[in-house]
Amino acid sequence: MPACAKPRKTGCTMVMDVGKGLFETQSILEMSEAYIDHWKFAFGTSVFVEKTRLQEKLRLLAEHNILTFPGGTLLEVAMLKMHCRVYMTHAKELGFQAVEISDGTLPIPRFRRRRIIECALNTGLIPITEVGKKDPKRQPTVDQLADEILQDLEWGAAWVILEGRECGQGVGVFDDAGNVEGFEVERLVELLGSRIDALIWEAPLKAQQVYFIEKFGVNVGLGNISPDQILAVEALRNGLRFDTLNRVSEKLLRTGFWDPNAVEQDKP
Repeated sequence: MPACAKPRKTGCTMVMDVGKGLFETQSILEMSEAYIDHWKFAFGTSVFVEKTRLQEKLRLLAEHNILTFPGGTLLEVAMLKMHCRVYMTHAKELGFQAVEISDGTLPIPRFRRRRIIECALNTGLIPITEVGKKDPKRQPTVDQLADEILQDLEWGAAWVILEGRECGQGVGVFDDAGNVEGFEVERLVELLGSRIDALIWEAPLKAQQVYFIEKFGVNVGLGNISPDQILAVEALRNGLRFDTLNRVSEKLLRTGFWDPNAVEQDKP
């Protein structure tokens, strides 16, 4: 389990919801609410949910101390219509507690990004920014990502999400096959220092989740987790699946801390 109870600043798990109904959400919370920190209504999906039902779902998630926010793409659409303040006010009135601020599709200048963060804060919403582009052909360098992350945190972002999309391929620190580019992660660690803990790595694939857990430990922030995979991810965090237990057991064997031939004592 993560080192501390909710609300957590590190070790957050962010759910990516593409349309769970109220009863499905209740069922997920009955089993997994202790391990869910953020709940993102992906893309612009919240627009298609009837208002009273959306508000009921938001209230339910708030009761379980889960931070809710609409996907950043929806804010980008609002930016096209010059309705940033209207968007923030409406999100707050609906019951969202936070807002994701991204430029994954639109080219938004940095000075405008700062104003959007300030707008969220002034509206009473928690700003969660996202860095990186959704188009595999328009990927920023790691150094550019690091600069944006540090600026966003300085301007008031509570967390910064690193773009991974729902596929986990060809964007961010992932190659076209979904493998983690380790040298890029190492460069981010070098450039961000202790601020690396403010990152939430979008990691929809199990192999990616395993990499980040082994690299940064149980309290790494993971995002774009399917609602039905929350306990599976928690098992990975705690070495209760082959993928992470295998490496632990190999190390214990190698260092002599566990002898498979040793027999348990009759008395504890």
